[in-house]
Amino acid sequence: MRLRTLPVSLAGVTAAWGVSMMNPGGYDAEVIVACYLFALLCQISSNFANEYYDFKKGLDRPGREGPRRGVTEGDITPGAMRDATFGTLAVACLIGLWIASQGGWWLIGAGVLIALGVLAYSTGPYPLSHHGMGEIAVIFFFGIIPVNLTAYVATGVFSTEALLVSLSIGLMGANVLIVNNYRDVEDDRAVGKHTLAVIAGRRVVATIYMMNGIISQAVLIPIWQSLSSGWIVSALYLLIHVALYSMLTTRRGASLTPVLGMTAVTMMVFALMFVTLWLIS
Repeated sequence: MRLRTLPVSLAGVTAAWGVSMMNPGGYDAEVIVACYLFALLCQISSNFANEYYDFKKGLDRPGREGPRRGVTEGDITPGAMRDATFGTLAVACLIGLWIASQGGWWLIGAGVLIALGVLAYSTGPYPLSHHGMGEIAVIFFFGIIPVNLTAYVATGVFSTEALLVSLSIGLMGANVLIVNNYRDVEDDRAVGKHTLAVIAGRRVVATIYMMNGIISQAVLIPIWQSLSSGWIVSALYLLIHVALYSMLTTRRGASLTPVLGMTAVTMMVFALMFVTLWLIS
């Protein structure tokens, strides 16, 4: 499941919950709970698919720098991982159908796009994670899409606030993947996996990591102008972000795995603080 990364999907829905609180007409809490389940299951399915398809293509090697890969190391059979991938995705799709029944059947189209994205990250004619497109995919599938659609199905309206928050969350999520690929750059280069870190190099993606964190807060300035205490949340996030950047640029190999987890947790903590701001305002 890659538990360290799961706060990424939860943060998007949590941030959308905060956006929903801005709606004068209120929001549907039951739908938000369903969106939590849908987002979590989609990410787990994507993680399973990544392990299964990277194994099938010979892109994971025993003894790699990152967390142990169960299929590659022989802990899990390929067939079991394939079944887990599609079984988890099927449950997510059932939940998605219920969400569509509440928010509008046109959402089925969005659900199909999300389901394809779960698989397209690791497989298909142009696997996104193998061609330097992983970070862009994260911005869309863990930021723009979940925040905007969750806020929509919970409130019935799209908003500028949701769009700004979705960009912020998407950039934070991309940073989680940057740490992952920064850590694995030698392993990925050796097997011909062209992540952004392999293509651009560690120095460039470290700079992108720093800039993503700064921009993620800059886009929220219009929101903080109406909620002055929000500046405190941004300041706290940036302090932690700078500390994590320092750790990113001074560590190598497996010692970067905690940085990945802390980047994901910081994203989730930010989303929770965002919700708290609206609860107490």
